[in-house]
Amino acid sequence: MEHRTIADTTVSAVGLGAMPLSIEGRPDETRAIDTVHAALDAGVTLIDTADSYHWHADEVGHNELLVARALAGYGGDTSGVLIATKGGRGRPGDGSWTVTATPEHLKRAAEASARRLGVEAIGLYQLHKPDPAVPWAESVGALRDLLDAGTIRAAGISNVTTSQIRQAHQILGDGLVSVQNQYSPAVRDSEPELQLSTELGLAFLPWSPLGGISRSSLDGPSGPTSIGTAFHRIAAEHGVSPQQIALAWLLSRSPAVIPLPGASRPASVTDSARAAELTLSPGELTQLDHTLPG
Repeated sequence: MEHRTIADTTVSAVGLGAMPLSIEGRPDETRAIDTVHAALDAGVTLIDTADSYHWHADEVGHNELLVARALAGYGGDTSGVLIATKGGRGRPGDGSWTVTATPEHLKRAAEASARRLGVEAIGLYQLHKPDPAVPWAESVGALRDLLDAGTIRAAGISNVTTSQIRQAHQILGDGLVSVQNQYSPAVRDSEPELQLSTELGLAFLPWSPLGGISRSSLDGPSGPTSIGTAFHRIAAEHGVSPQQIALAWLLSRSPAVIPLPGASRPASVTDSARAAELTLSPGELTQLDHTLPG
């Protein structure tokens, strides 16, 4: 597995987005834990979770607890695994998402996340989304307080603009280490945020990195097939899944990029991890740069 860095921490070039293991349509716990173990077997050392990754209203922290159990039950060494979690969003249980990023809420949420994860300090704690009802500086200031208190070791921000990145960087300094925005072959609106993150030395963690990449016949007989884009055509030429091509393309965008593909079964996470070893030619990358999947 190729590696990249988040500040001074070395992690796998492809991480695991653990959200599908806990929300609607989630697998049973055995398969969920097998999926995390498959990620670890493949060399994945960055797992992304959040206190709001749950289905029902009364199970806040479901995903954090699941990840903690999976790590505890893994037979190998997990000391090099970075668990990144997030706070500031909620799920009332009706399928909707809320935003609460007051300093008081974020501090309580971070302390609760640390307990669920079974750690003295959270390796990477991310503000899940700006709260329009709270001044951005106040929400980011809570991350500063959590850093100073030793509750978290590093801070990240998610779903943000370039101006919010700059302001957070001014407040947090070296304590700010990452930006997590939606970025994929189909959704490239965060190109300015990616470029700024690269300039500032921040890791850029694309969520939903496989957006726009439908299944192909290479993935097996289940599901619809698609061969209509350069992602699928190049995948066929390499004999790999189009998902691998999408992740390899993302990795080529900047050395700051560490994609976080979600998975709900071991085969998916194993396939995604292989993208870190896939080399695309300059010509292939040019084709992909100009392809927006439909």
